[in-house]
Amino acid sequence: MKVAYKSVSIPFVYPFTISKGTKTHQDIFLVELDHFGIKGYGEAPAINYYNISVEQMATDLEKKKQFVEKFAFSDPERYWHYLHHLFPANPFLVCALDMAGWDIYGKMKGKALHKLWGLDTSLAPPTDYTIGIDNVDTMLKKIKEKPWPIYKIKIGFEDDVAVLEALRKETNAIFRVDANAAWDLETALIKIPLLKDLGVEFVEQPLAKDDWEGMRKLYETSPLPLIADESCVVESDVEKCHQHFHGINIKLTKCSGITPARRMIQQARSLDMNVMIGCMNENAIGTAAIAQLAPLVDYVDMDGTLLQTECMAKGVAFDNGRFVYNEMPGLGVGMLDT
Repeated sequence: MKVAYKSVSIPFVYPFTISKGTKTHQDIFLVELDHFGIKGYGEAPAINYYNISVEQMATDLEKKKQFVEKFAFSDPERYWHYLHHLFPANPFLVCALDMAGWDIYGKMKGKALHKLWGLDTSLAPPTDYTIGIDNVDTMLKKIKEKPWPIYKIKIGFEDDVAVLEALRKETNAIFRVDANAAWDLETALIKIPLLKDLGVEFVEQPLAKDDWEGMRKLYETSPLPLIADESCVVESDVEKCHQHFHGINIKLTKCSGITPARRMIQQARSLDMNVMIGCMNENAIGTAAIAQLAPLVDYVDMDGTLLQTECMAKGVAFDNGRFVYNEMPGLGVGMLDT
């Protein structure tokens, strides 16, 4: 196994604002694994509020590059376990390498991952398109420029319900809202019934990630489903979210890759919870990885390439919100110049 890597920074079409802050570019760490001439690709975005930068991923990988390369690769699940112990403090890096391992595995077998897993792509739900926080005119402009069946709207500011009312006048599309942990319980109790009247489908992470008492109270009374994001990072969080949220949002980057994400889906299903797979503004490789898992879940948020000015690989396309699957093996993305 040989590993190569690089970092890129891709501009957003519009500055991307959530309740935690604004960014104009997405920094992304790309890896390429070469296993006897079969190349696999992975990626992980840098996220400031998780304190993991592309520089940190590069530093950690360089320190243990020889160990990454010496593993006798046969299947990606064994490789993930090895990487998980090799980089216990950097799940983002593990995710990128895990993706690349699965990409190699699919190419070794000559099949796309969803076919190896026996999944029916007709069951894959459409992705939403995210409308970041902005002035109402700009948010309306984003909707007009991108007609879409489902919008995920970032909220968590003082007049967010009024903004949603203005957006609803523009479109009858499905609305999902994401507060990114910006509300307190009192605010959520007031606003969620108003959101239901506006036809909102569900609310993502209304309260602080560790406000379990508040979430339990909200869970017992909310007229809308509640989906965990910041409260559900790794596998052990799924059980914690049970009977506090109606569902979980799995992020490949946070949980450390495709391998643990598959287990999280199974665990959530065993607890009769809804499942969403979300993105952290990954570009082409991360989007393709999410798409392979999409037939297993209820909701998908994989619009990173749509929010950015550049898609770094061929093989990623959408038709009225639905991912267009291709016949390429592995993750189904074209070659990258790494």
